[in-house]
Amino acid sequence: MTESRTAPIGGAAGRTVGSTLGSTAEDTAELVRAAQAGDDRALERLAAAFLPLVYNVVGRALDGHADADDLVQETMIQFVRGLPDLREPERFRSWLIAIAYRQVQLHLRNRQRNQRRRQEGPAEVADPRGDFVDRTVTELVLTGQRRELADATRWLDERDRHLLALWWQEASGALTRAELAAALGVGPAHAAVRVQRMRAQLEVARSVVRALRAEPRCAELDAVVRPWHGTADGLWRKRLARHVRGCPDCGAQRAGLVAPERLLRGLAAVPLPLALETLRVTSLGSGAATAPVASTGLLAHLQHAAGTKLAAAGAAVVVAGGGIAFAVYETPLTDGGGPVAAPPPAATATVGAPPSATGPSGAVSAAPSAPAAVPPPGGTGVTFADLYVAPGGSDSGDGTAGRPFATLGRAVAVVRPGQTIALRGGTYRPTAPVTIGTSGDAQHRITLSAYGDEQPVIDAAGIPADKYLVTQRASYWTVQGIEVRNAPSHAWVCFSCRYNTFQRLTMRDNASSGLTLRDPGTVGNQILNSDFAGRSGIGLGIKFGDGEGNVVRGCRMTGASGDGVDLGEFTSPVTLEYNWAYGNGKSGFNLGGGSPPAAAEHKLRHNAAWDNARHGFADDGNPAAMELQNNTAFRNRGAGFNMTSAAAVLRSNVAVGNDTPSNTNAGVRSSRNTWDEGGWDASMFSSTDPAVAQGPRRADGTVTPTDFLRTGNGMGSSMSGG
Repeated sequence: MTESRTAPIGGAAGRTVGSTLGSTAEDTAELVRAAQAGDDRALERLAAAFLPLVYNVVGRALDGHADADDLVQETMIQFVRGLPDLREPERFRSWLIAIAYRQVQLHLRNRQRNQRRRQEGPAEVADPRGDFVDRTVTELVLTGQRRELADATRWLDERDRHLLALWWQEASGALTRAELAAALGVGPAHAAVRVQRMRAQLEVARSVVRALRAEPRCAELDAVVRPWHGTADGLWRKRLARHVRGCPDCGAQRAGLVAPERLLRGLAAVPLPLALETLRVTSLGSGAATAPVASTGLLAHLQHAAGTKLAAAGAAVVVAGGGIAFAVYETPLTDGGGPVAAPPPAATATVGAPPSATGPSGAVSAAPSAPAAVPPPGGTGVTFADLYVAPGGSDSGDGTAGRPFATLGRAVAVVRPGQTIALRGGTYRPTAPVTIGTSGDAQHRITLSAYGDEQPVIDAAGIPADKYLVTQRASYWTVQGIEVRNAPSHAWVCFSCRYNTFQRLTMRDNASSGLTLRDPGTVGNQILNSDFAGRSGIGLGIKFGDGEGNVVRGCRMTGASGDGVDLGEFTSPVTLEYNWAYGNGKSGFNLGGGSPPAAAEHKLRHNAAWDNARHGFADDGNPAAMELQNNTAFRNRGAGFNMTSAAAVLRSNVAVGNDTPSNTNAGVRSSRNTWDEGGWDASMFSSTDPAVAQGPRRADGTVTPTDFLRTGNGMGSSMSGG
């Protein structure tokens, strides 16, 4: 066995790495020098101490997007690899933030390049709900001027939003101006100019937000915004700012604005994901640096992610036995599958001789000597969890990797805010309904996820016919990577839920609906990249209630005897983007319903509906001013767009091959739609073959972009799936 080298750290006798944690520039430089000299504990604890700062910079710049985790990991890997070459340890913080900022810039350039490759016609306007404020700051339920500040950031361009993410760190005391400048790659004077310009744009945007929200609103401003498409962009910011500056009434709205840095200081930090926090705390809680140590926490995780031994001052970090050993147990899957390898327990992974693990049956099985037995990284599920559930487990276990629970019901009964539940692959056959009643909060979300690349399937055929499989009355959950099938009623119903994310789900052959969100107080939920393949009833419902900020994006609804999407009697706007509804027994998208019908200004863009038995898009009595832009209806047996009640705005939509292109009332404002121009038929599409659109999703859960129903001229859906 080769022990990791340690080097004494300068300073007072007996001082340990654990007591410094980089609390000052001198302490940080001391840690850096120790790590460069070969002290692996110093390296690990340095990484743990600065991980939250990196996660905040990246997380806010990427608006809480799932890619933030990958970029943080890549930043930390670059840190470990590059640290031996850092010539000025005193500049460590600036150097590390510059790495993070470069990773963000590279990621955004690649994303823009990929979007250009996938898309023809005019460039898409940035999603106003897609910046970091709406998915992180707004989750904090801000009030007053902080909420206004959150809304104002939607009007900033992408470059200024990223600069705001760094400036937020400066305002909160996490970065100095010199470190902010280093991250931007400019001098402090130039950085000051850029910050001042960004602040000026932010102040303009705050004035615009206040003027638009004024009650009563300026009549002249109403006239200015009449042709506005509702998207916050630079052009309309200039137009509205010009009016606000010249209008005494609107200009008066600027009175009493608090300096933005005072508001920013009151915002909470972006929380670390639980797995990273667990590793960080494990690393920070290690023993004294003067003792020999093998990497068991964050450094081991980074080593595994990098796929190579990481160098420190030219010497390789050697892990005992040639690899990290994790416990493994075997248990038969109830559907006849093979053995299941246990995931690595985040806080208890060991290095050295392979340990033994006791499985649910009490049998002892040997652990492998290398991490090859663990499912490979890069899957869509979690790789660390607090609680595990597995077919063949036991609810009398403790929910650890070695003694997993058998049922989802047991796991949700004991989960606490901030924890993660991992469902191992295989088929679960519950006979009792599940109730989720424990909520997380903005800083401590609860995650229910598939593990790695494994495929958990919940077959709900054994649930009583008058019961839902899952009744959820809890908020701040992320549910992902799970398949639910054969529920005799609704598969999953969320009552008055707030700020939940449902993503990469497959709901198939359920009787009443795959997923329904309902009742007053349904706020800020996201349903993303999921499939709802019905048997009867509807595919997806947001119904019988109200609540702002609910989004459905990248989903497919098919095979239901009713509507693909049903928004019946929901009285607040819902945003639906890049969704496809096809082969349903009624309409693809039902945007109303009820007695009397609910009025809600839903917003739809880049959705497609084809081969539905009734309409593609139907207001079903909803009288509100809905907005439908760049949607496509093809081969539906009713109208492509049936807007007989709504005062809707229809723009750049395509309707081809339906029983009739559109049924619209006199209050509909229609422009640049195919029925306005005439002369459209199926030959205008790049393809009419739906095979790719209806085929498997990509590994990350997104649909495969397709030429099906694409026009190439900026009309109709882009068919990119978001």
